[in-house]
Amino acid sequence: MVVHSSDLHIDADAVPNGFDGGDTGNLAVVLEAAQRVAADLVLLAGDTFDSHRQPAELVARVGEMIAAASMPVVILPGNHDPVIPEAVYRQMLSSAADNLHIIGLTHNEAVNFAELDLEVWGRAHRGYGDMDPFKRIRARRTRWQIAMAHGHYAPEPDRSTRLRPSWLIGDAELAATQSDYVALGHWNRAVDVGNAGVLAHYSGSPGYARTVNVVRLTCAGEVLVAREPIGNLSRT
Repeated sequence: MVVHSSDLHIDADAVPNGFDGGDTGNLAVVLEAAQRVAADLVLLAGDTFDSHRQPAELVARVGEMIAAASMPVVILPGNHDPVIPEAVYRQMLSSAADNLHIIGLTHNEAVNFAELDLEVWGRAHRGYGDMDPFKRIRARRTRWQIAMAHGHYAPEPDRSTRLRPSWLIGDAELAATQSDYVALGHWNRAVDVGNAGVLAHYSGSPGYARTVNVVRLTCAGEVLVAREPIGNLSRT
C-alpha cells in the first residue's frame, strides 16, 4: 500500500490557516495518515518545501520526522524545491535516515523496493526553468511501477509559446509511461487526469484537499485508488 501526497510547502514563515499547515503541520498529518492505513511507502510528489530559504533547525526537524516514520519516504523535488547547490535536501543528507530517498539526489531517477517488487521513478526539477517531466520514459523493470511527476496537466500541451504554464504533462505522455500509477504534484486539489489507459492522480496539497491518496496494489493485479482523510492541521 502506498500513500501519495504533494505540495506540503513546508516553510518556517508559513502561518497556519485553511490552506497550509505552517512549519511541519502538513508533513505530520501525511505521515499520521500513512501510519493509520499501515502504508508500505510514502510518496511526496514535489514542493515538499516552499523554498530552500529555511533555517537549519526546521530542516533537521523534517529529517527527524521522516526518520521516525515506520516506512520509506520518496521525495521528488519540484519547482519550489529543485535540486540546486543550495537545496535543503543536501543538508538533510548529512544525517539522512535509511528510509529517506530523494530522486535527483540519493537516486538519479528511480528507487527500487525489491521486497515490494516495485520501482518508483521520476525526473526531479533541477532548476527553476521549464522542463518536461516525462521527456524520457523508463522501461519497466519490476512487477509494479509507479511514475512520479511535478507539473501542470494539459490534455494536449502547447509548448510553442512561453505564455503557457510550465512543466506541462499531456495525455500521450501519461499513457507512454505504461506505469501502474502516476503520482502527480503541482495542483492543490485532488483529481484524476488523463485517459483511461493509465491511472494518473494529483493528490492535492493536504491542507487544501484534506486527504491523501491511498494506492493499493493487489495480489489480483488490480490498482485501487482512494482518498484517505487527514487529521486536523496544527503548527508543529
